[in-house]
Amino acid sequence: MADVRLQVARREYIVTCPDGEEARLSQLAMLVDEKAKEAAGGSALTESRQLLFAALLLADQILDKGANAQKPAETTPKKNMSQINEIHHENELRDMIKIIEKLNERVDKLSSKL
Repeated sequence: MADVRLQVARREYIVTCPDGEEARLSQLAMLVDEKAKEAAGGSALTESRQLLFAALLLADQILDKGANAQKPAETTPKKNMSQINEIHHENELRDMIKIIEKLNERVDKLSSKL
């Protein structure tokens, strides 16, 4: 197992992941951080609310992708590759939501200790 230092919503977290998954986890954290910044939109949200809204934005993207995936199948190879990429992206978003949920739990535990 490897420890990865992540920066999300102006805070640093150390998260453990399987060996070889460090780059992927860092990439997911960058996406979550982008959504957290988008969610804050310049307002002074608390960290937990910022992460909540980031999770909601990501979940919204997943639902949109799922709705698009249920449309009739396209037959050209280029469009099939696009569908494969969408499914891969959807899986990445699900992974990010799991990470956000774990981070949110950790934030809640830490804030209750303050």
